[in-house]
Amino acid sequence: MWAPGPDVLTMPEDRMRILLINIPHPAIGSRIPKEQLPPLGLLAVGGPLIDEGHEVSLLDGELGPMSLAAIVEEAVRRAPDAVLFGHSGSSSGHPIIADVARRVRQALPDARIIYGGVHPTYFWREILSSEPWVDFIVKGEGEETARRLMTALEDGDEVHEVPGIAFMRDRKPYATPAAPVIQTLDDYRVGWELIEHRRYSYWGGKRAVVIQFSRGCPHLCNYCGQRGFWTRWRHRDPEKLADEIAWLHREHGVEVFNFADENPSAGRKSWLAFLKAIIARNLDVTLVGSTRAGDIVRDRNELHLYKQAGFERFLMGMETTDEPTLKLIRKGAAPSVDREAIRLLRQHGILSMATWVAGFDEQTDKDFWQGLRQLIDYDPDQVQMLYVTPHRWTPYYRLAENREVIQPDLRRWDYKHQILSMKRMPAWRVFLWVKLMEVSCQVRPRALRRLIWRRDAKIRHATRWYYRMGRRVWFHEILSFVFRDGRVSDGRTVGDHMGAVQDHEEEASAVVRRASPRLRIEPVAGMTRLIG
Repeated sequence: MWAPGPDVLTMPEDRMRILLINIPHPAIGSRIPKEQLPPLGLLAVGGPLIDEGHEVSLLDGELGPMSLAAIVEEAVRRAPDAVLFGHSGSSSGHPIIADVARRVRQALPDARIIYGGVHPTYFWREILSSEPWVDFIVKGEGEETARRLMTALEDGDEVHEVPGIAFMRDRKPYATPAAPVIQTLDDYRVGWELIEHRRYSYWGGKRAVVIQFSRGCPHLCNYCGQRGFWTRWRHRDPEKLADEIAWLHREHGVEVFNFADENPSAGRKSWLAFLKAIIARNLDVTLVGSTRAGDIVRDRNELHLYKQAGFERFLMGMETTDEPTLKLIRKGAAPSVDREAIRLLRQHGILSMATWVAGFDEQTDKDFWQGLRQLIDYDPDQVQMLYVTPHRWTPYYRLAENREVIQPDLRRWDYKHQILSMKRMPAWRVFLWVKLMEVSCQVRPRALRRLIWRRDAKIRHATRWYYRMGRRVWFHEILSFVFRDGRVSDGRTVGDHMGAVQDHEEEASAVVRRASPRLRIEPVAGMTRLIG
């Protein structure tokens, strides 16, 4: 049976006292449901640090949420030697992390401040240059890199020998060589003992955690940074993860497991092995995740295993329903496959959530109308409307860097606010279309019949919970658009706001240029070609 590592209270007194801080995020998804999930990224870093012998604790500002002043006050009370920040919200979470980190530096001048995650991985130069309170940035995967950095700081070793970090050296931002990709994910455990499970819930008041089966994605969608950040797709041992889920369910009463994976089913053999391992443990749990419609269709003869394992909903990133835009973003999908995936999930009693992204430059009223008609034709159980967001670590940034920004507040770069101006439509009309599409999909007669009548009690609970949350979010977004979300355009472009593209191709090119100036680097179809 899976079990956690040594208890934090038994740690030797001469090791470092480390505080992990999860900042409160203003996003609608964090505030409206009044339910919080534990910060998996910080817990994943905390587990190895505990096993290394450090005294580790978590300060979760999302619970409450805590005020920034209260977070700093509690941090001072715990008197850490090092404070680690990170947030899955990435860019939208950065302004808050920067503010809290600055306050922590003022209150705890001797504590080391370390910052990790997707945003600092690609903005390490800007952060180190403009935010002197940040001592180190962990680039890429954090489990092994954070462990090595803490050991070097504790022992007084040279930190420039630690791969995968960035810091100021000779008054300039400096990065060490990239850390090796973690080959075996099961070598690093999640520090579940850092949280009180009773304080975290999801899916309508059920005790919940975030779990991860795999990292990365083998596909090449150009708006996504998964392939660049995680480098390649890898997965955990199916039996070990099933044991961990069983332990969390039986020892801590966890009912809902929300998968953080972008594409857990990419490896068919390992994915089916995991489903069978969960079924063999006879658990009454709810599993929620994301996947590609193509994988659902691929597994049409095994979808009964999905249901038996406990899956109640899959989010499928359809992004759009028109062929030209699908080609633009290199989605590698087809409307017929999306439609069939939704039908198959419904046939097996699993909810489907379809995403649809607004804000592509050439969209018109006609495109929105056709998108609405196709979504209704797809007939998903739930719809998630998003806005295209040009993060500079994605290949899509190259297509968007000259577009005008109408939402300069980085805290709003959360996929739920329109960031970019459009050639043929003002922001208010885009917003009206998005709200119309949401309500039309969710209150059409067929959808309301499913809301009222579901034979499966768990699916009925999930459906009604989603409608309650959706109603609150829908009205909240309207009020925010009218009264709170400032949209200011001074003519500046994405590139003016965020700088030059900094995706994995550019990072790889910079490393090669430093190593061999004679090599010429050209990006070719999502890869980097070196020419001598």
